[in-house]
Amino acid sequence: MFAYVVLEVRRTLRDRTFLVFGAGMPVMMYLLFTNLGGAGDDTGWKAASMVGMAAYGALGSAMAIGTGIASDKSLGWLRQLRITPLDPGRAVAGRAVSGVVTVLPAILAVLLAGGLVNGVRLAVWQWTALALLLWTGSLPFTLLGIGNGYRHTPQGTGVVNVACLMGFAVLGGLWFPLTEFPGWLRTVGELTPAHGFAELGRATVAGHAPAVGPVTLLAGWMLLFGGYAMISYRRSARTE
Repeated sequence: MFAYVVLEVRRTLRDRTFLVFGAGMPVMMYLLFTNLGGAGDDTGWKAASMVGMAAYGALGSAMAIGTGIASDKSLGWLRQLRITPLDPGRAVAGRAVSGVVTVLPAILAVLLAGGLVNGVRLAVWQWTALALLLWTGSLPFTLLGIGNGYRHTPQGTGVVNVACLMGFAVLGGLWFPLTEFPGWLRTVGELTPAHGFAELGRATVAGHAPAVGPVTLLAGWMLLFGGYAMISYRRSARTE
């Protein structure tokens, strides 16, 4: 499986468009959100928005793997993969591992913008923990993108991924704090995987370990999306 993971990582990192836009878009949005409208001196907002935008960038890069899978399916690559000794579990796991690796550029780009451009100051352990938690915490979204890619056409996967990305970003409070939402919408947002994901980073910036609730929430969503990816992989084998 290691060779398969290396192959997928190399294929993704060769795509310069993916790297530039995957990392550049959340950085641009972060700098705009934190430097327009008189928010330039609010260091608390700059740190909070940095976490939200790094999470948003990771989420977008993680789900983008689904578009590549859908394209592979239409080209017959998945059919070739199924005649190898790689079983469905290892195929999905290998793609998930390679997808998690490719979200790192987006996370690091936003954190660098926060530290070097916006002057966010954290201890070394906080920067390290923040990058690691956002990196590993993106796995549920990679599994969701994989499931979408196995289930839909390339065009359909792109539409579904964008809908999931925007919905999670807004409802999960990645762009704006949930405290600004109406009560009922805040309750919905707190149940989304994006909220649990961002809470990992917010706890780190606040200087303490993440609470049990967000970690449990994210773990539950990971199991759900993992099952979805496995079912979609098996279903694609019957419909190809």
